[in-house]
Amino acid sequence: MHQAHTGDPHFYEKVGPFSLSFIASAARGTTNSPDITLHGLASLTDATLGDLSFLNHRKHEQALRKTKAGAVLVQKEMLGFVPNSVMPIVVERIDESWSLVCRLFHPLTGAVAGIHPTATIANSAFIHPSAEIGAYVCIGERVTIGENSRIGAHTVIAAGVVLGNDCSIGSHVSVTHALLGSRVHLHSGVRIGQEGFGLSSGPKKLSRVPQLGRVIIGDDVEIGANTTVDRGSVQDTIIGAGTHIDNLVQIGHNVQIGRSCIIVAQVGISGSTVLGDYVQVGGQAAMAPHLLIGNRARIGAQAGVIADIPDGAAVIGSPAQPRLQFWRQVALLKQLATRSQSTH
Repeated sequence: MHQAHTGDPHFYEKVGPFSLSFIASAARGTTNSPDITLHGLASLTDATLGDLSFLNHRKHEQALRKTKAGAVLVQKEMLGFVPNSVMPIVVERIDESWSLVCRLFHPLTGAVAGIHPTATIANSAFIHPSAEIGAYVCIGERVTIGENSRIGAHTVIAAGVVLGNDCSIGSHVSVTHALLGSRVHLHSGVRIGQEGFGLSSGPKKLSRVPQLGRVIIGDDVEIGANTTVDRGSVQDTIIGAGTHIDNLVQIGHNVQIGRSCIIVAQVGISGSTVLGDYVQVGGQAAMAPHLLIGNRARIGAQAGVIADIPDGAAVIGSPAQPRLQFWRQVALLKQLATRSQSTH
């Protein structure tokens, strides 16, 4: 069995070592400890003297007390739990600082300019010379691929698609009828722009309704593995800048998602529903069609949303209802169940 290792150089590019003071500066933190040298990153339980680790939750307090790490990222209120042998770096936001040091030791690799000899490229496609096109990629007519963008193996970019600069498209992705901004990241297996689920009822059978819209994806959007985004039927399907979508999400035709939304795995959003900015949607939640979800609304995991949600509201349950109301009902049901048991 292999020993646990964060950032295994077999898979991740690694640089360093770095001094404690340099790391503290990069992490936007402070330290008064001796300026030791650190060679890598590790969890609290796996770390050794040359590693930097972090504490992101109080439930790991015991692991912090026992860690053998050379240094740890901690918030000020947790300093008392750091062993004397460990050098603390005090930060305000653990997740942000850990992200910064991860990029310090394991910087993102850029595109390696070039087109693999097995790729198929249409004559009218424009590919910036700095872009990287992987094995068995298929790029259709009139496609535009911007600077430093990367296209993974076996991916299909259909006719007319536009990709901005610094995009990262994983393997086995298909993109059609879509315009993508810059720094868009599509993980492996993503399907963008396929025909939406539009049917009309005839006297004898169901008929397909032509889907004539597009998918518009803003800058800095990330879409997780095997997520599907249908193109619009008449209007466009739109995903706003800075939105992050997890794996295995279904987004129907004409859906409009605002800026900097977070949509967790296995969510289903039905056609023509509109989400405002900064909306958060928990895993396995589902939304009926033609709804309006307000700015900064929060939808709990497995919620079934069948009505509009106002700005800033938090809902949970199926059918979805205000969070406090839902928990009052749960408490009441528990009381009724307890009374029922006591009478038998």
